[in-house]
Amino acid sequence: MKKPILILCICCLFAGPLLGQGVITDVSKSGTSVATFLQIAVGARGVGMGGANVSVAEDATALHWNAAGIAGLAGNDVVALHTGWIADTNLDFLGIVVNLGNLGNLGFSFTSLTMEDMAVRTVEMPDGTGEFFSAGDIAAGVTYARKLTDRFSIGFTTKFIQQKIWHETATGFALDAGTTFRTDLFGGMIIGASIMNFGTKMRLSGRDTRRFGRIDESKLGSNERIPQNIELDSWHLPLLFQFGVSTDVMRSDDYRWTIAIDALHPSDQYESLNVGTEIAFRDFFFLRGGYQSLLLDDAEGGFSFGAGTKSTMLFRSAEIRADYAFRDMGRLESVQVFSLGVSF
Repeated sequence: MKKPILILCICCLFAGPLLGQGVITDVSKSGTSVATFLQIAVGARGVGMGGANVSVAEDATALHWNAAGIAGLAGNDVVALHTGWIADTNLDFLGIVVNLGNLGNLGFSFTSLTMEDMAVRTVEMPDGTGEFFSAGDIAAGVTYARKLTDRFSIGFTTKFIQQKIWHETATGFALDAGTTFRTDLFGGMIIGASIMNFGTKMRLSGRDTRRFGRIDESKLGSNERIPQNIELDSWHLPLLFQFGVSTDVMRSDDYRWTIAIDALHPSDQYESLNVGTEIAFRDFFFLRGGYQSLLLDDAEGGFSFGAGTKSTMLFRSAEIRADYAFRDMGRLESVQVFSLGVSF
């Protein structure tokens, strides 16, 4: 199959689900999707570059950004990170990529959003009933990616998703797909595209939706202890299509300056842009900056910056990466991200 035909087929693969679910619309659907923790940016490098990472991610964090990004790894890679997210919640991510040689690369990812236990309060007992509840979200994914040519890569991820609050649970499954293409334009510009969270609807259910009451006072036998079950609505996952480009505007043995821009088309919000840049010194120390959610009127904050280092001095057979990023969240204050990666 010729390259243009193959690329056209991939574009159709992306466009079909978007049109089928009626995503292309001028109306914002903010607040109408579940599992929105899947939209939280992963990795200090990606956050530091303002989320412009679809064509840039090339380590285990690509399991979040663009599944095709792991296809270029020549060895194994592991990334772990912790983020103190808004409203006293915590986001943790673990990504593992295993090199399969000529067969491609296999990836495993786990994401969790957690919070501390909170007291159960009622109208009758506003100070607490003595019980505590918790809420949390998890997503576990398996990714396969490989290079189809020396320039073109493709990757797919299947994910299990679960959200839980006290005794209610919602589960779902989703598919991510992504591509990257390296060109000869502008010093080797990379084009990346991905579709994320194309999957099933999710609905909370559990014993918390059960209650007791009188159904019909006019009927004999009706009483206050007749069990009833409240059926909640089901909601779509936050489907997201991203298209990004990146290139090195300056490269030498000592320095590299990369710029990137991503266009986002979500199912539950208006379109926006992410822009970012990275300056590398001897491929050892990195400075990053960016802005997220350009053109989105209701976005909170957006500016971000970060730094990182990469070294093989401690372990000759392994490369160690440590990264930090700061992201302004406007009225939601700020977020700091720490990540640690190892390639071997």
